[in-house]
Amino acid sequence: MTKFNSNLSLAPLAVFRIVFGLLMFFSTLRFWIKGWIYELYILPDFHFKYYSFEWVEPLPSKLIYLVFILMLISSIAIALGWFYRVFSSLFFLSFTYIELLDSANYLNHYYFVSLVALLLVFLPAHRIYSLDVKAKRAIALDKGHQLYVNSFRILLTLVYFYAGLAKLNSDWLLEAAPLNIWLPSQSHLPLIGPLLNYKLTAYIFSWFGAFYDLSIAFFLWNKRTRIYAFVVVVIFHILTWVLFPIGVFPWVMIFSTLIFFPDSFHQKILNKLNFIFKNTQEIKTKTTLSLSPILKTGLLIFFAFQLIWPWRYLAYPGKLFWNEEGYRLGWRVMLMEKAGYINYLVKDPRTKDYFEIEPSEFLSPNQVKQLSTQPDLILQFAHFLDKKYRKELNIEPEIYANCFVNLQNKGAKRFINPSTDLSKIEDSYKSKTWILPYEY
Repeated sequence: MTKFNSNLSLAPLAVFRIVFGLLMFFSTLRFWIKGWIYELYILPDFHFKYYSFEWVEPLPSKLIYLVFILMLISSIAIALGWFYRVFSSLFFLSFTYIELLDSANYLNHYYFVSLVALLLVFLPAHRIYSLDVKAKRAIALDKGHQLYVNSFRILLTLVYFYAGLAKLNSDWLLEAAPLNIWLPSQSHLPLIGPLLNYKLTAYIFSWFGAFYDLSIAFFLWNKRTRIYAFVVVVIFHILTWVLFPIGVFPWVMIFSTLIFFPDSFHQKILNKLNFIFKNTQEIKTKTTLSLSPILKTGLLIFFAFQLIWPWRYLAYPGKLFWNEEGYRLGWRVMLMEKAGYINYLVKDPRTKDYFEIEPSEFLSPNQVKQLSTQPDLILQFAHFLDKKYRKELNIEPEIYANCFVNLQNKGAKRFINPSTDLSKIEDSYKSKTWILPYEY
């Protein structure tokens, strides 16, 4: 196993900065071209909030586009190391703001990008091969404290390992679910398509996926197995990209793992970029950029949170995939097939009159899809209806959810207690007792 050196070259950090910036530029541009800015953030009249982040509000539509322009400019500035501290901070703030606008759009790799962007704000990725060095806004250095580079290696290790731990459940290992549901739908693919109809294939993919996530980072740390592990990383993520519509996430993971390679590898990449970053400033090779106590404490808190927070689901009773309490921010990637149907009953307690509401009257298709299976969203929308009809009808309505969920294709079951008036329930970190128990 590779040991931490007291000081490490900053070359891997510079390459990581460049690759991350370019990936974020093309990812943001793709998001814009596909019309997702309008579809996800401007078209809906209602946005679901993350608990404790209810204060994050959408800007007017023109300003939303301006935020994405800022992300495009910031991502290129990060890659170039141009006014790096300013633009890395702006990218983190703008990207995370967009991420927090609607929890119905949550994806693990959005969370990963926010964490990487946050680390980049405080790490000296611009102190070598950057326009800041070229313009003498930053002193050029080629070495720094081990944690400057190893922070990203540790983060990737946590992401992979926790994703593997999440796969150690009976659905994934004993039933090959949800891959036994998803893979046959890709049987039209050339070469591998016919194999995807076999249940054995789903089991092979499931067990290999768990082993891969649990072990790949450790093989990448080890210099004797690193190149073979990277080949597996490339094959694994390209296959994932072909089989499942998960956007740029596979490419982010492929290029991020380059940071495990030695200094010489990254230096060769940087040498090819001399025409951009050539500077006349002498690199102070004898000077090592130390780690300040404040930054060291910050990194310890950051990684302690990443270690502890995914385990919060243990504080809740019931099946995690059913109630989803403590599910997000835990590196649980593509673990379940879950679909649902929901409508609401709005009742006037004085007259006992009632009427039904279809969420599609107010929400986008993606919001409706996520709403139908996620309890916190179900509660938020009930509060939206409560507020709406209090104002419009001058009543204090009772709001009930008629919701059925099909988990892992085992048949639809009632999800929310139909006798619970959701307008009277306040969200919190406590267990949601109005979710009916998982029974199959």
